[in-house]
Amino acid sequence: MKKLAIITTHPIQYYAPIFKLLNDRNKIQIKVFYTWSQSKNKLFDKDFGKEIKWDIPLLNGYNYTFVNNTSKNDGVHHFFGIKTPQLIKHIKDWQADFILVFGWNFHSHLKVIRHFKGKTPVLFRGDSTLLDETKNIKTLIRRVWLKWVYKHVDTAFYVGKNNKKYYKKHGFKEGNLIFTPHAIDNNRFYDKSNTFKEKAEKWKNKLGFSKNDLVVLFVGKFETKKNPLLIINIAKRFPKLKFFFVGNGILEEQMKHKAVSNIFFIPFQNQSIMPIVYRLGNIFVLPSQGPGETWGLAVNEAMACGLPILVSDKVGCAIDLVKNNENGYIFKSNGIDDLSKKLDLITNNIKAFGINSKTIIQNWNFNKIAEAIESHIKNRPVQLENTK
Repeated sequence: MKKLAIITTHPIQYYAPIFKLLNDRNKIQIKVFYTWSQSKNKLFDKDFGKEIKWDIPLLNGYNYTFVNNTSKNDGVHHFFGIKTPQLIKHIKDWQADFILVFGWNFHSHLKVIRHFKGKTPVLFRGDSTLLDETKNIKTLIRRVWLKWVYKHVDTAFYVGKNNKKYYKKHGFKEGNLIFTPHAIDNNRFYDKSNTFKEKAEKWKNKLGFSKNDLVVLFVGKFETKKNPLLIINIAKRFPKLKFFFVGNGILEEQMKHKAVSNIFFIPFQNQSIMPIVYRLGNIFVLPSQGPGETWGLAVNEAMACGLPILVSDKVGCAIDLVKNNENGYIFKSNGIDDLSKKLDLITNNIKAFGINSKTIIQNWNFNKIAEAIESHIKNRPVQLENTK
């Protein structure tokens, strides 16, 4: 059985289930090498402004190890935050046939990519886009740099259309690109017995909401990139709608200061509660302005919960997941009039759009990711010069 070494920084709720699935399917043998060893015991999220400990299991059901990170300023916020001198030795000792790296922009990850090029097939997964790109000398320099980085990668797993354009712009040919859809654990958000819906209704009742209230929902970090202040301004135009903000972040004080009477705030909620949280709303909005809204997995979660979607054109997943006048609308980033118009339109189609969201998102699932990875590894011969 071929062996795949997976290099990533820390356990993430969107990736750990994929690792478990690959292990359960038993088509390839995997081992995950976590490079931010300090995250094993605690994880401080600077954007939420608090320490995060997920309440769903992220280390069950697959083989992994935390490789010692020696960085004195550890973390994923800068290139030298991940320095693992023993990582390459760990991979060699395990005798990997293929190496899958999540993200190049850490010292140790780039070192692995460069070291194994031409020795062991190097696979790569990221979700970057060109949506925030501007034409200037800095962009040109970055383009040259990224083309050099990606010359050390044999195959890239792209997550959607915008991500594919990014890879092609940086030197990848069609034959070196494989679609692995960005996905969440859809089953965890489905509500076959209506249990989540009932709990959400009770929660809304405690907040003083009536059954006829229409709720516009924002879930995520209160940060400039996600632009929640645009929704604060929109709320003033729609006094008959309720607006829920779920999360925390640097903009929280400013948002609460500007809030009007139809705006409500709920602090960060852990993963086990999220299927209920999404059902507090009737419409989901992600008004990101970037830079860096490479995908927006909250959109996947909201769609799995059957919500119609409003997203800005700076959200990476928009072109893939949001079909205008079918399950929602894409609006111009920071276009308050455009968002107002489309919010007005969507309120007349909530039920039908919600059903369509749930149908669309069924095709964006973990099984397709696993199948694509397994198929590539099964059909591609291990390079003859592979040294173990």
